[in-house]
Amino acid sequence: MNKGYRIFSIILSILTAAATGFFLYQIITLNVLPAPLLICIIAVIVLIVLILLLLLLFMAKRSFSRIVVSVLTVVICAIVAFGGFNIYKTGNMIYNITTPEGKVANTISVIALKDSKIKDLRDLRDKKVGVLNTLDRVGTDKCLEEIANDNVTITQTGFDGLNAEVAALYDHSVDAVILNEARRGSVADNEQYMNFDEETKVVYQTVYYTDVAQGSAKKVTDITEQPFTVLISGSDSRNGFAEAGRSDVNMVATVNPKTHTVLLTSVPRDYYVTTQCDEGYGCAQGQLDKLTHTGLHGVETTKKTIENLLGIEINYTLRVNFNSVVNLVNALGGIDVFVPEGYAVPSFWTNPDYGVTEGENHLDGEGALAFARERYAYTEGDFQRVKNQQTVLMAIAQKAMSPSVIVNYSRLMDALGGALETDLSDDEIQKLIQNQIDNGGSWNFITTTLDGTGSTEFCAELGDSAYVTIPNEESVQAARNQIQEVLEGKPVTEGAPEAQSEQPAEQPQEETPAVEDQMVVEEPAVQEDIYYGEDQTYYDPNAVDPGYGY
Repeated sequence: MNKGYRIFSIILSILTAAATGFFLYQIITLNVLPAPLLICIIAVIVLIVLILLLLLLFMAKRSFSRIVVSVLTVVICAIVAFGGFNIYKTGNMIYNITTPEGKVANTISVIALKDSKIKDLRDLRDKKVGVLNTLDRVGTDKCLEEIANDNVTITQTGFDGLNAEVAALYDHSVDAVILNEARRGSVADNEQYMNFDEETKVVYQTVYYTDVAQGSAKKVTDITEQPFTVLISGSDSRNGFAEAGRSDVNMVATVNPKTHTVLLTSVPRDYYVTTQCDEGYGCAQGQLDKLTHTGLHGVETTKKTIENLLGIEINYTLRVNFNSVVNLVNALGGIDVFVPEGYAVPSFWTNPDYGVTEGENHLDGEGALAFARERYAYTEGDFQRVKNQQTVLMAIAQKAMSPSVIVNYSRLMDALGGALETDLSDDEIQKLIQNQIDNGGSWNFITTTLDGTGSTEFCAELGDSAYVTIPNEESVQAARNQIQEVLEGKPVTEGAPEAQSEQPAEQPQEETPAVEDQMVVEEPAVQEDIYYGEDQTYYDPNAVDPGYGY
């Protein structure tokens, strides 16, 4: 009995010492705890473990005392091992989101109709293939070069706009078209081609890579003392950060760590803005287009365009992979959102299996993604979608700060690592966490959305006319003033449309329908491209069937 206990106690002691060492190494390496607190935790853990090991190895003589000490040691060993593993996952998550992939894939496809006899590259020989004359020329030329290298001769038919190219495919004026995969969303947003994915097939594909960003973060000297701005950009890419896509979510977070204020300024995806980018990005520099198309040329293009719009300097970027929102929300056990009176949607256009009712709604990952992307079901279109996105992000933040996350903590860290990417350094993130732990205090969140009026204008990245939102200059100026007030530590005025102050833990966020507290929008932003067909008929979002989008 004594010999067996001796062997057991030695093995358990070694395991406990190893688990404790692993825990201490991880907590020191993570570097998010203030020094006094870190020293205190280390001292307490070491003292508890030493006392238990002394009792286990030398002082427990009776059977009862040996059982009690053994159980306590096993419990402490499990706790420090579990804690060390979760701290390791936290550090790994921070590393993943602060270490962006070096390249972005640009996929160029040759697309034919589903019922076409064309099956592969060889079947393209002597066929008519539609190409865009000016849009995506880098990718188009690379694709044409590879086709020629395979000794396949085609007849090119040029088009000035995306709509015209796709229309030619459908009316059989061409046998296939060359298309950047990042533009699929623009095609499918057209009511006439909403089933584009199901009605076509890819017969050939080529991929080329570009750098993630040629710019750099305009870092502040001390992120715990100085106010800063972060562009939150959400792409519609199907394959996350490694693939180019439109910027469907555009928010500027203005953070003042001294006043504990965060202002979220949302810019609608269809905002008609002057595109800005550095040389080499291939954007329509200086031309007017909807904001979402800037994402086709990288987050730096979106960043510079918004800087120009708001007259500010953006210090950092945070890219959100909304396809990973599903995993993130599920890892949190779902989120709760409040839907005001009049904003219930029985079935989302984005995912008919989900909808919301008035009042509190518990959403899983797929439901949260559908809620964040829905616009067809609302009279306000994109304006309401922007508000839904704000609601989802804040609900995620609130749930992530609740004690219940400990149950699925490891899964949550994995989900965060795949959902976010930022040029904030790991050191800056660690300092922010340290500062919050050290000083505590709640944060005041304020949300506002830029306003505008629906119109149909020429979009440079489409080479065609499309539905856009003309900026309301009063709204833009009010947002500029609010951002400046947060940066200067002043109380934020409520002059901008849609502005509303919220505390992190409060629900509901709104008591009245959003349409009552915003400036009138003449036409909802619900269509990407609204001219189509031989007679160029205008598609009016308000004239659709009563059940459309529900």
